[in-house]
Amino acid sequence: MKGGRPAGRFSLGAALAGLFGRGGSFSGEEAAERVEEVLLGSDLGPGITSSLLERARRERWFGDPGWRARLGEALASFIPPPSNDRPEVSSGPLVTLLVGTNGSGKTTTVARLAALRSASGARVLMACADTFRAAAAEQITEWGNRLGIEVFTRPHGTDPGSVAYDSIRAAVSGGFDEVLMDTAGRLSTRQDLMAELGKVHRVCSKALPGAPHSTLLVMDASIGQSALPQARGFTEALPVTGLVLTKLDGTARGGSVIAVAGELGLPVEYVGTGEGPGDIEEFSVGRFIDALLDEGS
Repeated sequence: MKGGRPAGRFSLGAALAGLFGRGGSFSGEEAAERVEEVLLGSDLGPGITSSLLERARRERWFGDPGWRARLGEALASFIPPPSNDRPEVSSGPLVTLLVGTNGSGKTTTVARLAALRSASGARVLMACADTFRAAAAEQITEWGNRLGIEVFTRPHGTDPGSVAYDSIRAAVSGGFDEVLMDTAGRLSTRQDLMAELGKVHRVCSKALPGAPHSTLLVMDASIGQSALPQARGFTEALPVTGLVLTKLDGTARGGSVIAVAGELGLPVEYVGTGEGPGDIEEFSVGRFIDALLDEGS
């Protein structure tokens, strides 16, 4: 997968082509019902699916040989464009907070983004505000040693808010350009844990006014329909500014990406493209949609 190309067993384009024949066209309400089943099966969710079918009827896609291009345009319209401009910071480092569920790939994403930023000439500090998982500090320290990037950690069990505060102040005094902050994995249904994450977010602004300048939700793209309620839980607890997708290579469907981005109005900023430290790049809406609708071989 490059720039947003999912390489999985399921292809929305292949499923539709299987129903209507390669290069075929839609016709009739029976076809619309079958299309609805496919769209829902691709994890687009009922909201996006309903909107697509309404537009298809209104614009008379059914019977139009150009249905694939129309569908691609419509799907792309649900994904807000990424904010290519970096947040402006009047003084001090640019602070990015990364949040997500357990196992979503936050720590690896912190390391990959740090490598990306460092390669562009920024002096980066990787901070570990995950003091719940015993091996968290060790993991990010290993990444720091591997990449030659400085890290900020505190012992297991330390208040994560104090780690957030101290790491930002250390970055300010140390003249760092950026802070990439890892956090403990959270289940969005656990209100107590989400409240603690909100506290970490608020403490950042006490350490440096305006921080964090961006809050990225790291999302495992393979979890399917549960992605939307999980993401919604995070957006209700703190001001998420964008998404980072991981494990898109192995996902069976890509519709959940559109469901989350479209329903919550969140741009996809980055995509993990492999297992290495440099395997991350900016998300491409066009390439993602092309891959989603590719009929395959």
